Amino acid sequence: MDFFDKIVWGNSIKEWGFSLLIIVGAVILNRLIMFLNRNVFRKMAAKSRGQFDDILLDSLEKPVMFGIMLGAIWFASARLNMDAGMLDVIKKSYQILIVINVTWFVSKFSSSLITEYGNNINNRLLPLIKRTILIIIWAIGIVTALNNVGIAITSILGVLGVGGVSVALAAQDTIKNIFSGITIYTDAPFRLGDIIQFDGFEGTVHDIGLRSTRIITYEQRIVSVPNCRLMDASVINISAEPSRRVVITLGLTYDTTPQKMKEAIGILKKLPANVSEIETNTVAVFSDFGDSALILTYIYYIKKNCDIRESSSKVNFEILSSFNEAGLNFAFPTQTIYANVTNGN
Repeated sequence: MDFFDKIVWGNSIKEWGFSLLIIVGAVILNRLIMFLNRNVFRKMAAKSRGQFDDILLDSLEKPVMFGIMLGAIWFASARLNMDAGMLDVIKKSYQILIVINVTWFVSKFSSSLITEYGNNINNRLLPLIKRTILIIIWAIGIVTALNNVGIAITSILGVLGVGGVSVALAAQDTIKNIFSGITIYTDAPFRLGDIIQFDGFEGTVHDIGLRSTRIITYEQRIVSVPNCRLMDASVINISAEPSRRVVITLGLTYDTTPQKMKEAIGILKKLPANVSEIETNTVAVFSDFGDSALILTYIYYIKKNCDIRESSSKVNFEILSSFNEAGLNFAFPTQTIYANVTNGN
C-alpha cells in the first residue's frame, strides 16, 4: 500500500494533506489580502475627502480574513469522512461563528462611525451612546447565533427578564441617577466650570458623571451630589447671570445729620467709578430707622466673569475708607438703661 493511501482516523493521508493544503491556502490568501489592503486599497482611500471608505476598509480587514479561515476549515472538514456527530458539531459551530463574525464587523464599523462623526455629541455622553449601541448589536448577534443552532431563546429571555426586573428594582436609584445624568448632558442647565447654587450649596462644577456631579465649594471641599437630586432641585446657574446682585445694609449712628446721610448716599452712588468690577446701575437709599442705627441699603451688581468674593471685598474696603474720610460713624448695637436711684441708709 502506498504511504499516501494509508488510512488515519478514517481518512487517507492524501485526503488529510488536501484538507491541510486548503487551510494553508486560506492563510496565504489572508496574507495577500492584508498586503493589498494596507498597501493598495488604503492608499487609494486616503486620497478621498471623506473617512467613510477608510473606516470601511479598516473594519472589513479582520472579519474578512476570519471569514476566509472559517470557509477553508469548513470545506477542509466537509470533504473528510467523519462521524455524523462530529460533523454536526462542526456545522453548528460554523453557524455560530459566521454570525459572530458578521456581528464583529458591524460592531467595529458602527463604533468607528460614531467616533468619527460624533464630534457634535458631548464628550462624556459619546462613550455611553457607543457602548449602548455595541451592546444592542452584540445582543442581536448572540441571539441570532443561538437561534440558528436551535437553542430556545424564549426560555432564556424569560429567565433574563425575571432577573432583569430584580436587578432593576435593586438598582433603581442608580438607574435614576444615570438617566438624570443623561438629561443634564442633553439639556445642559450648567457646564463644567459654572458656579451653581442649590439646596444651600454653592460652588463650581468640577465634574459631571453619569451617576453624580462633583462641586467644589468656596471652602475648597468636593461635594458629590446624585444627579437625580440635581434634577429635582431648583438649580441657580450663577455663571449664566449677566451680573451678580448684592444687597448690603449699613448702619450709621443716630447723631448723623441729614446732610451727612445724603453725603453717605452720594458716596455709595459714586462707588462704580472707583471699583471697576461693579455695574453703574446701583441703588443707595435711606431705608430704615433701626433700633440702634440709621439704616442705609445699598444694591450693586458685580459684572460677569468677575470674582464675586474679591469684588465684594473691594466694595467693602472702598465704603470703609470713604466713610472714615467723610467722618461718618458706623453704629453698633447699644442699649440705654434707665434706673431709678434712691438714697437709703
